[in-house]
Amino acid sequence: MIKPGKKKKDLSSRITRRALVLGGMQAAVILGLSWRMRDLQITQSNQFRLLAEENRIRDRLIRPERGLIYDRNGLALAQNQPNYRIVMIREQAGNAQQVLAELARLIYLPLEKRTGIYNEMRKRAPFVPVSVAEQLSWEDFSRVAANAPGLPGIITEVGLNRSYPMGENYSHVIGYVGPVSEADLERYDDPDPVLQIPDFQIGKTGIERRKEDILRGVAGTKRVEINAVGRVMRELGRNEGLKGADLQLTLDHDLQNYAQYRLKGESAAAVVMDVNSGDVHALASTPGFDPNEFTFGISRTYWNGLIESEYRPLADKTISGAYPPGSTVKMVTALAALEEGLIDPEEEIFCRGYIELGNRRFHCWKRGGHGNMNMTNGLKQSCDVYYYEISQRIGIDKMALMARRFGFGAKPPLPLPSISGGLTPNKQWKFDRYQEPWRIGDTLNAAIGQGFVLASPMQLAVMTARLASGRAVQPRLVRRINGVPEPLELAPSMQIKNENLDLMRLGMFQVSNETRGTAYRSRIEEPTMIMAGKTGTAQVKGITMADREAGLDETETPWKYRDHALFVGYAPYDNPRFAISVVIEHGGSGSAAAAPVARDIMLRALYGTQPPIEAYPRALWKDMREQQANEPPPNPGAPLAQSDRA
Repeated sequence: MIKPGKKKKDLSSRITRRALVLGGMQAAVILGLSWRMRDLQITQSNQFRLLAEENRIRDRLIRPERGLIYDRNGLALAQNQPNYRIVMIREQAGNAQQVLAELARLIYLPLEKRTGIYNEMRKRAPFVPVSVAEQLSWEDFSRVAANAPGLPGIITEVGLNRSYPMGENYSHVIGYVGPVSEADLERYDDPDPVLQIPDFQIGKTGIERRKEDILRGVAGTKRVEINAVGRVMRELGRNEGLKGADLQLTLDHDLQNYAQYRLKGESAAAVVMDVNSGDVHALASTPGFDPNEFTFGISRTYWNGLIESEYRPLADKTISGAYPPGSTVKMVTALAALEEGLIDPEEEIFCRGYIELGNRRFHCWKRGGHGNMNMTNGLKQSCDVYYYEISQRIGIDKMALMARRFGFGAKPPLPLPSISGGLTPNKQWKFDRYQEPWRIGDTLNAAIGQGFVLASPMQLAVMTARLASGRAVQPRLVRRINGVPEPLELAPSMQIKNENLDLMRLGMFQVSNETRGTAYRSRIEEPTMIMAGKTGTAQVKGITMADREAGLDETETPWKYRDHALFVGYAPYDNPRFAISVVIEHGGSGSAAAAPVARDIMLRALYGTQPPIEAYPRALWKDMREQQANEPPPNPGAPLAQSDRA
């Protein structure tokens, strides 16, 4: 039997041991927690303080202001237009539907749109701003701003949107901007973070695309404090970014505006460039499109109209169009023969309207033939047979080499997308492409700008500028960047004998200024501004023997099968300033369709304004008075940038 005292003593001993164990465990936990708290609060305090700050403070990008684009005289071609907009924050509005109804009393906001806005707000967090109206007029915007205290949750904002005040006149050259797509991001190895900003716009075509990196500018940053759910509580500071570079182009708006007007109604292109500097003064492609439609959201109807038109309004025909140049390349063919010493300029070749090669006839454009032709007469009257004969002496490889010296077969160095290099074929090219040998008939076709030969209107203008100046001038489109002139060096010599170049210039003078010249009716009468030129007519569809015998009238041929009309020229003849090329798709004869247009545009370039009637042939005075009376104003309402005037 255990004594009560002993039992009580043993129990007390066990309790004491348990208390010591529990106390030790508690002490260990407390020590561990204390050590951990010390570690967190002292040893790792800087790290956790940084993490806390990162959770509370955010750096957000500020959109940079896009650089502006001007013509050579400081006229704005692409500018940033204020975008007066209204946004709404649902949590601040209370009864959002009622606020929208009140807003509709101030601006046009139909019930259907209000319902869509409300549904959009319900999809987003209550503190996220939702766009209510964009592109408001100043009157509507100021009316809402004045009544904002009575419209809870309504916020008025002013942003910047790209605007093109000249509309279609520069749609291909300037291009347009649009939202960043996946394809845009793939163009960059390391995309600029600003491209990730919602609704940020990037250059899609034209100068806007090719000069995107300098037009975009550098984004700024602002530091904001947010709460646990991501709501912005306050702005702590900001670092403004850098505005994009302003570009001044070599284009002259008055001339560009007139060229677009003169080509109106045609699927056509015209290029005017300075023969010495290479400055491009006009780069007109018709029809065009309104780039503002793309910036602010294009309608399906407008888009379908663009892509379904057989006139291809989205294509920049001046640089991406590749056409058989026709007789406009005959100067290059002749120079290849002269430089090789293969023909005497006074040697006469008889034209009876065709030559025979095997069992095939190669026809001249004049069915009855031209009779005896020397080099200048062959150029003046554009005798095909003359060039058929001399091309057989030259051979295609030497012809191709000369063509490349004049800019054919290479892309002009311009900051524009989709530039065509054209096609300057030779024997090796045909074998590589078709696994077929080159034939003499191919050489005859190439000699008159047909067959495989292709060139853009820009390449034709470059060729003409080089003929006029004797130098390997290159086209230039950007004149200044942020007011700093782009380097301009004297182009190197073409290394072609002056007497041979002078012979070609004489032939081109006769084309435009002597009675049998193919462009005589489109001459310039002012003696100090006489133009030298060359017409061209390029077949699109082969002419069969049956067509020739039937005397087929081209006006009865479907439009898409009619010949292209071409003209190249320069002026003044004795002191060249400008070179021009005009291509009218399916326009028919170069002398009837392209030459008059080129003459009118050239006169505008030479005078810098509407030329006097006396500069035209007297027979055209009445028609030209009517045409001048219907011309559009030269500068339709665009603001001038005084600091960038030339």
